[in-house]
Amino acid sequence: MAPNATLFHFEVELSDVDRGVYEMLDFRAARHPSESSAYLVSRTLAYCLSYEEGIGFSKAGVSSTDEPPVVVRDPTGRLLAWIDVGSPAAERLHKAAKACGRVSVFTSSDLGLLRRAARSGLVHGAAGIAIWTFAAGFVEKLEPYFERHAAFGLVRSEGHLYFTSKGASIDGALASSSLLDAEAE
Repeated sequence: MAPNATLFHFEVELSDVDRGVYEMLDFRAARHPSESSAYLVSRTLAYCLSYEEGIGFSKAGVSSTDEPPVVVRDPTGRLLAWIDVGSPAAERLHKAAKACGRVSVFTSSDLGLLRRAARSGLVHGAAGIAIWTFAAGFVEKLEPYFERHAAFGLVRSEGHLYFTSKGASIDGALASSSLLDAEAE
């Protein structure tokens, strides 16, 4: 854990109908002082929505250029999936696609500049990079529920997310596309 990082403990009842994943997750995430609450929420959602055996948060921390915020490794430590958050640079995704076969980005951002860079050939394997876009304002609505110890339910069904915590229910779309898809611009 990075110096002065704050440790968060999450208990999540995950029902990912779209992927057939139903799990009770209990994990911790260190929040670096420079990390915004929106980034922590997005990173945590990316972890949950990509959950599989071998998933974890980057050991180097969120500011690392050599590792993604969320990673999937096999038992030998080989990188299986690079899961990024926000609006990563084209060079970062280029490196990611060369490092492993499965790259995805979870974002609320407009990726127009990144998509143009990908179409110009600056990103290796751009057509295979999955983009998951949270509905506008969805991440911000969840921020108050991400306390140092948080328990919540998360359901993904037919491209829609349903979040429940402390009697509140918040829902929003989760759009899926490729880095080369033009309709998101």
